[in-house]
Amino acid sequence: MTRREFAALGLALPALGLDSILSNTKPPQFPDREFSILKFGAAEKKDCTDAIKKAIAACAQSGGGRVVVPEGVFPTGAIHLKSGVNLHLVKNATPLFSRDPKQYVPVVFTRWEGTECMNYSPFIYAFEQTNIAISGEGTLDGNADCDHWWNWSGKGGCGKKGEPTQAEARNELMASADHDVPVKDRVYGEGRWLRPQFIQPYRCTNVLIENVMIRNSPMWEINPVLCKNVTVRGVKISSHGPNNDGCDPESSTDVLIDNCEFDTGDDCIAIKSGRNRDGRRLAVPSQNIIVKNCVMKDGHGGVTIGSEASGDVRNVYVENCKMDSPHLNVALRIKTNSFRGGKIENISMKNCSVGQVAGAVLDVDLFYEEGEGGEYTPLVRNIVMEDVTCNKSKYAVSLRGYKSAPIRDVSLARCTFDHVEKENMIQNVTGLRARDVTINGQKWSA
Repeated sequence: MTRREFAALGLALPALGLDSILSNTKPPQFPDREFSILKFGAAEKKDCTDAIKKAIAACAQSGGGRVVVPEGVFPTGAIHLKSGVNLHLVKNATPLFSRDPKQYVPVVFTRWEGTECMNYSPFIYAFEQTNIAISGEGTLDGNADCDHWWNWSGKGGCGKKGEPTQAEARNELMASADHDVPVKDRVYGEGRWLRPQFIQPYRCTNVLIENVMIRNSPMWEINPVLCKNVTVRGVKISSHGPNNDGCDPESSTDVLIDNCEFDTGDDCIAIKSGRNRDGRRLAVPSQNIIVKNCVMKDGHGGVTIGSEASGDVRNVYVENCKMDSPHLNVALRIKTNSFRGGKIENISMKNCSVGQVAGAVLDVDLFYEEGEGGEYTPLVRNIVMEDVTCNKSKYAVSLRGYKSAPIRDVSLARCTFDHVEKENMIQNVTGLRARDVTINGQKWSA
């Protein structure tokens, strides 16, 4: 939306408009140099971890370029990108990631479900690098299934009775953050069962992930943390394991997610900014994020904000997307509570078509998980939905705020919701507006 459109609806103006954000999201450029992993000892059906590492080092030392993975299947462990390196997968190239956890040690500085720690390396990782990319028409295969990685979650129908899970380590990690244990002492990795993310650039600037196929991730798939200027474009994700979010920008600024396809076991896109005390300690928001021209199939939410949003989220634009699946729960979802807190504001969804969702088209829930009763009351305001259609849903709109902290300023315009099973759920909302909105053929006036 333009600033004028926000003002016309009586809403507080966002810090930046869509055009301003687009001008700030510029993919990095790379020198015209190529480093084939074959020249560094890679070969099909053998461990190529060291060869890929040598190719990346040579590329970075030369001033940057493309590290090329040719056609074929190349087994590997963790890949660590360096500044100036574009990891390029030609058509029919497949880095196949090892199922052996020992291939992802030593531990690295990471963020796990919104809390900083030392844990297994993400499959593709970069720390404090500039101008990095993953590109090409090949496939990144995480090789995860119910007997490898997914069973550590202890849910989702994976794993066998008596097998170890992440539950104990997860609870310990959250408690250590609540008690201000230094990050260097929050050490996990081997024997602790916290699954690594697939792709995690951490504190990086100028990041591009383009055109690749991603499948079978251990958990979150694309997770830029504390990054600036991120472009995710033309990516296809198919991964139905537990916590298999598609793209999770976390405490990141100027992010473009464009022309991607998501078919996931959790949220297709989940925008986050840290959890509880750790999120408030860093206090870095996710902001200035555009999602456009994307297709969402299976997943918990099409575009979700939270649940780890203690560092705030603002200025999110969702435009020209298609969402459709009986296994997609919500089109646009905001989830938080009074233990996680945070400010979530200036969220716009425009020109989107929804075939069907199992729950609501728009869902804002301040009672997620721990719910009310905490010390950090969230603020959610300035939500706009325009020119959105849905053919089937349980609710058109579900908005659940607190009496002490109502959801503020929600506006819908020119929306059509058909085959809606139940009446809207509206609890503790101020400034709710509906203009030219029909539900099951009847005009809805908020």
